Amino acid sequence: MEELVFTPTDFVAVFNQTLELAYPVVTIEGELANFHVSRGRWVYFGIKDELASIKFFGSVYQLPGPLQDGLKLRVIGTPRLHPQFGFSITFQSIQPVGEGAIKKAADLLRVKLEAEGLFAPQRKRPLPEIPRSIGLITAANSAACADFIKILNERWGGVEIILADVLVQGMEAPEAIVGALDHFEQISPLVDVLVITRGGGSAEDLVAFNDERVVRAVAGSRTPTLVAIGHEVDISLAELAADRRASTPTNAAQIVVPDRQHVIAQLDSVGSGLQKFLMDTIGTIQTDLAGERKYLTSQVFSSFDQAKHNTEASRKLIKVFDPRAALKRGYAIISKGREHVRSVRQVAKGDNLGVEMSDGKINVTATTIHEV
Repeated sequence: MEELVFTPTDFVAVFNQTLELAYPVVTIEGELANFHVSRGRWVYFGIKDELASIKFFGSVYQLPGPLQDGLKLRVIGTPRLHPQFGFSITFQSIQPVGEGAIKKAADLLRVKLEAEGLFAPQRKRPLPEIPRSIGLITAANSAACADFIKILNERWGGVEIILADVLVQGMEAPEAIVGALDHFEQISPLVDVLVITRGGGSAEDLVAFNDERVVRAVAGSRTPTLVAIGHEVDISLAELAADRRASTPTNAAQIVVPDRQHVIAQLDSVGSGLQKFLMDTIGTIQTDLAGERKYLTSQVFSSFDQAKHNTEASRKLIKVFDPRAALKRGYAIISKGREHVRSVRQVAKGDNLGVEMSDGKINVTATTIHEV
């Protein structure tokens, strides 16, 4: 049998073809070792156990968040033999495994994002009081989806729900959730609120909601967000980044829309209050008008009496100063031409004078003049 001899280039090509057929994608689980990032873009690390270590390579944008040597990870990737750098696996997704590793990875990411202010209260936006449309990101066949829609319709009808059916757990879940968020960023008009929800589960089931890509997409959404994960022990980072969080899908529906019966009762109460206020106001105005009418009437009569008194006083004064009254008492008014005579110096002997008395006028001629 003829010996098969390869050149290095041929061997790499044949070996990679064999890998593509036999192991196009592999999942490796083990402890992270020698993790480092080159030039802020390329990631190199190993996954090891007690006896072996495998090299991994990939883009920093595929990371779920900050990683630290010693974490237990499950990595999905494509094995390749590089012509210069040897064998490695190009990773496609990384997920912490086990509660300890999951918590540690979440803590590392939380510290990083808190330093950026991603969870700051002042970033939170209010949800609309009554949304006209809701973007719902969840698994379509899940109990969480059914519960949310059921409670929403019971509390408030007529809201348009646009459902994005996504994986909410597993290695592919982060990319699916981010894709749904991106989709709702592109539609026009935007929905009024985005709800991302799922039921409870183990720490590994919920790890997608501690993925940096998901957390940043939630925080960067143009639409107000509500994240509802059905667990109470630990709060996911996606919930911290959202504008509002809810404890369960049912609670999310209770938060996002009001209770129709409660609103009707409030409106009835407000209507009754307004009616009472109106009647009280009318009563107060009527009382005030009656008081004003009484006051104005008294002022009119008082003014009339005062005017009557003033008129009577003026009449008496006129009567006192009326020259005719003096004439009746025996006085006379002497005139010379058109002038009244007030002094004998105004009269010369022979002047024609008029003497006006109370009952007539006498024309006389001055004959003698005597000064007092």
